[in-house]
Parts: sequence; C-alpha cells; structure tokens
Amino acid sequence: MIICRSKADMRATVRDWKRSGQSVSLVPTMGYLHEGHLSLVRMALKRSDRVVTSIFVNPTQFGPSEDLDTYPRNEERDLALLTSENVDAVFVPDVNEMYGAGGDTFVEVPGLSGILQGALRPGHFRGVSTVVSKLFNIVAPDIAVFGEKDYQQLTLIRQMVRDLDMPIDVVGHPTVREPDGLAMSSRNVRLNARHRQEALALSNSLDLAEGLAKSAPDIAVLEKTIRQELSKAPSAEIRSVDIRDAETLAELEGRVDRPAVVLLAVRFDTVLLIDQRVVAPD
Repeated sequence: MIICRSKADMRATVRDWKRSGQSVSLVPTMGYLHEGHLSLVRMALKRSDRVVTSIFVNPTQFGPSEDLDTYPRNEERDLALLTSENVDAVFVPDVNEMYGAGGDTFVEVPGLSGILQGALRPGHFRGVSTVVSKLFNIVAPDIAVFGEKDYQQLTLIRQMVRDLDMPIDVVGHPTVREPDGLAMSSRNVRLNARHRQEALALSNSLDLAEGLAKSAPDIAVLEKTIRQELSKAPSAEIRSVDIRDAETLAELEGRVDRPAVVLLAVRFDTVLLIDQRVVAPD
C-alpha cells in the first residue's frame, strides 16, 4: 500500500494508474476506522481497479465548541486495517498540506448546508463540501463511496457533483450497524457503558418508524412516536427529529405518501450521535 502525505505524491500515483487505463475509487474518512468504513472500502474494491482511502480530520467542519481536539485518532491502526483490505493507496495529509497558508476559498451548497444538521452546526457542511471538493481535485477519482448514515452529507455531495459538473459517480453504502443495532461511528468509543446502552434508542425508534410508516400515518404522528421512543433513554438530549423527502430533503406535510428519510440527532453528554432510515408506505 502506498502512503501519500503530500498532494503532489497523491496526484502522481493516480496519474500513473490512469495512464494505464485503470479506474480509481476514493473512500474519504476522518480515520479511527471501523467495520463501517471497511465496508465502504470493500464496495470500492468491487467497483474500480484501484482504491484510495483518505484519512484527514478536517478542522473546517468542526464548530468552536465541538470535539475536534478529542476526536479519536490512531493512524498506525488505520493503516494496518487498510493494508489488510488491500487498499492501493492512502492519502494522509496534515492540515498545512491540505489548506496551506492564506487559503480563503470555500465551496458551499446553500440550500442543503443550512437545514437539519446544518442548522444545528453552522458552517459544518461548508467545511464538508470544501474538503470533499479538494479531495476530488487531488485524487481525481472516477467513483467516490460514502455511507448513508450521514444522509444529509451524501445528498449534499451528490448535489455539489451535479452542480459543478464533476465527472464522479457518488455511491452510497447502507448504514453498517453493531449486532444490537447501533449505527457504527468513530464517536461510539467515547460513550460510557450507560450511554452506550441508552443509545440503542436511536435504532429502536427507527425500527418503530419503519413499521408505522407502512400505514402512511400523518407526519406529526410519526414524529411524535419517534420522540416518545427516544425519550425512554434518560440521558438522551434530542437535538432534532426530522422527516424529509428521501431524495431532495424537502419538508413534507400531511401523510407519509412517498419515501421519506427519518433523520435523528441525539446527544449523550458530549457525544452527538446521528442516525437515519428511509421509510415508505406499503
């Protein structure tokens, strides 16, 4: 596995592959890899000749009161996992290499950046779209693979790629879960034993919503049911429960008469967890 720490090395590596007609996939990550990330890598391996994984904890998507400094990191372990999965190259830049000095350009998708998680975390999605566009320009992948757990992020990146005519196929991978249903996340390691158990309220409420949606209930009834289920976790601070059009994230009114995505954001002490599920009437 080739380890590239500079943009120049990463570009040169991909350029050599493409000169020989090979296709390239990119799996962007912030490291501290788990089975969810590795499932994205395996999908990428099936879809292209070469796979690049990036590891970069992006400071521009963290707010001043968020967990940038405590975000878990373990580069040695991550590289070992990627080697075992037969990844071809990993891009591991530092902040100076990624952004340099005096950078003043950002990429933003305004319609999707300021709603839902974007309203809770101002500036977050501007940071996401900027760093992803930089990664796309550096790696020049044919395919990029993202997890559906970050559903708003996936929708936003697809919009950015369409709007900016980027020749990249953005592929979503279903959320990977622990055996008890909790969505895999690098942040899960920061949950104490009690909060880890209570966090199952997210997947439990989504299971409930999926069953209830089959009878096309009113949106307000569906949201109330989800909130009641989440409230069974004593430590849960419900930040948001949103039910949106599954394709556009537009607001829905009345009954659930087409596929909708349920988006949850719940905080346990300092750990913010998100989860999602697409639900639909029979």
